[in-house]
Amino acid sequence: MSTGFNGLGMNLGNLSRLSKAKTRSISAENPTGEKGRGAMATEGTGAGCARDLGKGWKVSPSVSIGAGETYTLADIEGPGAIQSVWISGYVGRDFILRVYWDGQVAPSVEAPLPDFFALPWGPDYVGPDRRPASVRVTSIPVMVAPRSGQNCFWEMPFRKGCRITIENLHPTDQKVCYYQINYTLTDVPDDCACFHAQFRRVNPLPYKDVYTIVDGIKGTGHYVGTSMGWGINNNRWWGEGEIKFYIDGDDEYPTICGTGTEDYFGGSYNWDVGGEYEIYTGPFMGMHQVIRPDGTYNAQHRHAMYRWHVMDPIRFESDLSVTIQALGWRDGGRYLPGQHDMCSVAFWYQTLPAAPFPSLPDRDGLEII
Repeated sequence: MSTGFNGLGMNLGNLSRLSKAKTRSISAENPTGEKGRGAMATEGTGAGCARDLGKGWKVSPSVSIGAGETYTLADIEGPGAIQSVWISGYVGRDFILRVYWDGQVAPSVEAPLPDFFALPWGPDYVGPDRRPASVRVTSIPVMVAPRSGQNCFWEMPFRKGCRITIENLHPTDQKVCYYQINYTLTDVPDDCACFHAQFRRVNPLPYKDVYTIVDGIKGTGHYVGTSMGWGINNNRWWGEGEIKFYIDGDDEYPTICGTGTEDYFGGSYNWDVGGEYEIYTGPFMGMHQVIRPDGTYNAQHRHAMYRWHVMDPIRFESDLSVTIQALGWRDGGRYLPGQHDMCSVAFWYQTLPAAPFPSLPDRDGLEII
């Protein structure tokens, strides 16, 4: 019996449908994802632990990425689609994640690894040994699970191929990376666009400037999400600013204008419950981390938020830019333009080729200070 279903767009409504899509998975135990080629390693980071057991006994559970090295996690020939990604090990901005579609020279995904998974301030440190543990995120496209399991379920189709790399920016330290990339080999419809994600950071935002989440997008597609980190550099409430989407030639005025920062991320009235910020993490939106001043070394509030436009993508036909204002309060009931430490990752799908991204900040420009 033939079927026209290609195995993409999986959800609870189509799990019973059969297709001719082929499931493959790449990890340190099967770095090429080939059928029947997993667990064959004789050398790897677990070789010493498996010395009494031999091949097939967790010989290569992870990889070590040297200082200044770029490691290729996956190099796949298409057509097909990435369907889930799990990464653990080192969680820090010294790891830069990049994804290239269909032989493109410039990456379509470029972001520090933790920021891609909505962890702009990295892990918290817990216990007497100060071991890192990532903040929890329990949304549908992105989940961060104990202790530092970073997961994403953005479907990422490609036609000719896909290459995924991690660059270690640290000048002297080797870092460990565990990973599992599950993908399918299948036909990709003509109307499927390619996944993109772009990181930006400004510290501090100049007085009266507007923070740009993304601009210069050229092509046809739809915007599907924003994750942000916001380090507060003034007292009082800081989130009165409006988010604005400039769509298809909008100039001075946008097509979509929000009402406030916490409103865009699904909250209201400063997220204030009993005089305290209240964190939350849900299927499509959250304000999942607040780093609070401790009276000694943590001097300022830092917040992490996300908003996934899964049910309400922002569609564009030719171009898109997204900005958000930083607004607090000053005397006399007047707005105060903020000068904060702001960073973001914008997520969208679009046709190829994409416009080149702005250069990432250097290592000092990425540092959380």
